[in-house]
Amino acid sequence: MPSLLSPSRIVEEALLARNAASAAFFAHEAEPLAAACREMAERFLRGGRLLAFGRGACATDAQHVAVEFVHPVIVGKRALPALDLSIAFPEWVPALVTGEDIVMGFAGPAGDPEVDAALDAAGARGAQTFALCGPAGDYAPPIPSSDPFVHQELVEILYHTLWETVHVFFEHRERGHEVGAAGFLYPFLGAAKQEMGGIAAQVADSIRAKAADDEALRAAVAAEQAGAIVAAAAAIHERVARGGRVLTFGNGGSATDANDFALDCVAPPSGWHPVPALSLSLEPASLSAIANDVGIELVFLRQLVAHGGSADIAFAISTSGGSANIIVALEEARRRGMLTVALLGYDGGEIVRRGLADHALVVRSDYIPRIQEVQASIYHVLRGALEALANG
Repeated sequence: MPSLLSPSRIVEEALLARNAASAAFFAHEAEPLAAACREMAERFLRGGRLLAFGRGACATDAQHVAVEFVHPVIVGKRALPALDLSIAFPEWVPALVTGEDIVMGFAGPAGDPEVDAALDAAGARGAQTFALCGPAGDYAPPIPSSDPFVHQELVEILYHTLWETVHVFFEHRERGHEVGAAGFLYPFLGAAKQEMGGIAAQVADSIRAKAADDEALRAAVAAEQAGAIVAAAAAIHERVARGGRVLTFGNGGSATDANDFALDCVAPPSGWHPVPALSLSLEPASLSAIANDVGIELVFLRQLVAHGGSADIAFAISTSGGSANIIVALEEARRRGMLTVALLGYDGGEIVRRGLADHALVVRSDYIPRIQEVQASIYHVLRGALEALANG
């Protein structure tokens, strides 16, 4: 029976339903997560590395967690060693893993036996293992959703809090009570040296607060932008019906989200219609060649010249809305008559001020992890709206 709710109301309720899952999960998992972070920090201090992997859309989570640890967004934080092994993880895990490493396997709600086997092999070598999700890890939280999109969103919040919290434990252990640029994340650490057990309890409270921040942002998007999400989905659907494709792109963590959205389009949940899509961020040879030969600002523009047609959709993901390579790519897309859609943070930045997106969806926050977490909810809900349109 068709829903009696309007499309905007369906989108709004889909966003709000995620908040209940988030609140339940982090209320239960904050303390175990804090303890796992403490061990991660100790392993990094002993020379351990973070090795991550997954298959399909779950590989984009391995990409994301690797870039977050290697290239932290907090000014002054050191790069921590992390690698995405997804392309050949059954071979790379036994070749690379040592007893000091942290090994993180990503899978959907149904799990992945090959990921489980790799985690078992890593654990047998003494590595700390995270099963996200599955039963095979030292830390294997029960994700409270069978929806692959909601599942993935909760996992993204989880590994962002891992990254944030590891820096706190890492610096407390190394420097005593001085936390430097991480102080704004955990202001209670700045006054005096504390015992690690007491810090773990307070970090757990802060993890719950971070999830609550996400929930407030998601509620604001639901209240203010449900109609804009529906309009963007309708415009994309119309282009796809004319033979268009979705061309996604972004930098860093946003690159992994662009990859994820493209995979969600072409390899959606069982029974859904595929949507033709490709990610310009998933082409390392092209990206490095263009950056080396003509400059980083042209890495997406050059690919749009090669791939973009007037029926296509340029789908940009940016936390700042001000990245030069995103801006020039959207300008090129406009010249080619493409539909332009931008998923943004802060106030939308130059992309909004210059009107470069036909449809701009903005998460109004100034903190990158929270922006990206809610952006994931938006593009997943938008993907659901595309499926509803395909079903008539």
